[in-house]
Amino acid sequence: MPRRIEIEITSLKGDVATWRAAGAKMPKGVLNVDLVPGGPVVGGVYRADIEQYMEGLEVVSVMPPKTASPLDPRQERIELLPSTKPVPDVVVTYATKGRGPRRDGDRDGARGGRGTGRDGARREESRRPSSRPARDGAAPTDRPDRPERPARPDRGERPEHTERSERPARGARPVGRGARPERPARPAGPPVTTTHRNALLATLSPEQLPVAEQLLRGGIPAVRAAVAEQNKNATAQGRPTVDPVTIDRIAEDLLGRTNLAMWKDRAAGGIAAGRELRLRDLRAVVTSAKTVSLDDEARTQLKELQVSLTARLEALRTQWVERLEAAVAAQNPVTALELVIRPPDMSTRISAEMATKVIALVSSSLTAEQDPARWREIVTLAVETSIRRNVKPVGIPEDPECHALAVKNAGAIPELAKLLGMKVPPPPPIARPTRRPATRRPA
Repeated sequence: MPRRIEIEITSLKGDVATWRAAGAKMPKGVLNVDLVPGGPVVGGVYRADIEQYMEGLEVVSVMPPKTASPLDPRQERIELLPSTKPVPDVVVTYATKGRGPRRDGDRDGARGGRGTGRDGARREESRRPSSRPARDGAAPTDRPDRPERPARPDRGERPEHTERSERPARGARPVGRGARPERPARPAGPPVTTTHRNALLATLSPEQLPVAEQLLRGGIPAVRAAVAEQNKNATAQGRPTVDPVTIDRIAEDLLGRTNLAMWKDRAAGGIAAGRELRLRDLRAVVTSAKTVSLDDEARTQLKELQVSLTARLEALRTQWVERLEAAVAAQNPVTALELVIRPPDMSTRISAEMATKVIALVSSSLTAEQDPARWREIVTLAVETSIRRNVKPVGIPEDPECHALAVKNAGAIPELAKLLGMKVPPPPPIARPTRRPATRRPA
């Protein structure tokens, strides 16, 4: 008995066409092109009735694939299933009285109500009339008599209040010690624009539009996840499913164009931000241009961003060199080493002339008469620099911590081993930073 499957035409050779089951990897057989209505098309998916024989599969008849309903060409209609559970037509909810339950044990939730707690009992007792007889025929009172308070001595008239000095406005209040001045908020990244993405979506066909939208959200994984979810819902509702292989083919064709549109939007945002854009965000936009195929417009944007990045880096390098020269002139080895450790850019290197001056300054500061705490600070900073093996300390202070630090860093600074009278150990291994897992940025 024949059974119906979906097949995909893989190649044509004269009057014979090879086919495979839709979604399979290898072809499953051949068929006569006369069986295909309208002629076969390579890559087309058809419905076919096949028979299973000992020699293999034989195609009995071929029918065109199912088409979407004209009322819902993209098969995106959502069915609203009415609920059969009876519910009341009107739901009334009354608000509670007062301001909610009290903390002192009053459970009725009203401010002035009679509670059943301890305080409510006290209020109830205070409202009861007193059983004692009244004095001198006066009406009974619910409170015991209290002794009269002595009259206060005459204090005279109180002086009138003097006008207080006007307080400064909150915005004009001077910044005191320890107070942090308000800093203008800087954007967390380049401004996001959608000009190029909208222009790309306007040029696509209805079949490509939903695929491109998923590519802009999360790339190929987002497309495959959306197809799997759609097929799962279609199977549960008894509707026909879509071919994931065809969708993958469309996504691969659109991937380069969507990536280029997203990069153009990032580049346009970075150009519009100007000096307000952080340096690392600007560098990230320039670096990400290597992952896309640029057109003429994108190359113009990249050139403008590179000029801006180079100018900002040159300004930072100039300031860095000036601060380094000032630290050497002020005989401050700690500041000089901190600047050497943290250059403005990873590609920035200290010049040979400046390195000689810093080495001489650090070496002359590491003497036996130096303060032990400052000596340890200088050695710790010198070990983290690239000029550490050229530093030649003059002496080591008579301090156990300094001696232990010198033994520990004798491999990084060979002159310490000579001062300790020990063999120069091999240099420590290069500390390689651990790579964090890559995180996908939202589109």
